[in-house]
Amino acid sequence: MADLAKDGFVVFDTDPRVTRWATRAHVAACDVASDPVQRAKWLRHGETWFVGVDALPNGADGSIGDVGLSGPWNDIITAPKAWHRAQVSVVYDGYPKKDPQESEAAHKFRVNRCAAHVDGLHLEAGRRIVREPHAFILGLPLNNSDACSLVVWRGSHLVMRVTLAEAVGSCDPCGVDVTEAYIAARRAVFDTCEAVEVPLRVGQAVLVDRFALHGVAPWHSGDTAPPEGRMIAYFRPEFDDPTDWFVG
Repeated sequence: MADLAKDGFVVFDTDPRVTRWATRAHVAACDVASDPVQRAKWLRHGETWFVGVDALPNGADGSIGDVGLSGPWNDIITAPKAWHRAQVSVVYDGYPKKDPQESEAAHKFRVNRCAAHVDGLHLEAGRRIVREPHAFILGLPLNNSDACSLVVWRGSHLVMRVTLAEAVGSCDPCGVDVTEAYIAARRAVFDTCEAVEVPLRVGQAVLVDRFALHGVAPWHSGDTAPPEGRMIAYFRPEFDDPTDWFVG
């Protein structure tokens, strides 16, 4: 079993509380991902990925309808005062196809390196800028699929945390350009850390360190998913005080 502090992620075994929530959230997510307006807004990579940022209609307490958000992560993380609307990430057969505006290098990186990234660092005019100081990443599979698993570089959070902390210093991280430090750290991670595919089933959950390098595996030959695609809900609450990003 992976260890959060050492590996940068941990997968929780099936829990009936999580199963109830995911079952209810699956219905809502299918409605969202099939809505023409939402699809026009969120489909990417040749219509093989529905990005679905803040698309799940959960309540501020994380609940879906009358099903509360609760699970084995409760004793590990500090829940936010209010949960944001979760991302509904849906991947379809053939992911990732190449978008017309996407460079060949960017597409190859998505295929060969699973578009490895640290959340909250926005790409702006070719630069990586800190915009969203997340506290953690909580992933909840909404259906059973062996396609396009989450990929986490084991131990990468240790490399990224140190490097980004040095680049930001003692100031508010929001708005800081960390491009060179980020690229160097990511290269070091590729050289020294193992890329681990993390398949998930309904009722399980994955907790990922906010500094862990991660991405999505491409659709492999023989992969299968339900007709609605491989669906995972992700929560990424931000710190109220951005300077807490490097704390803990």
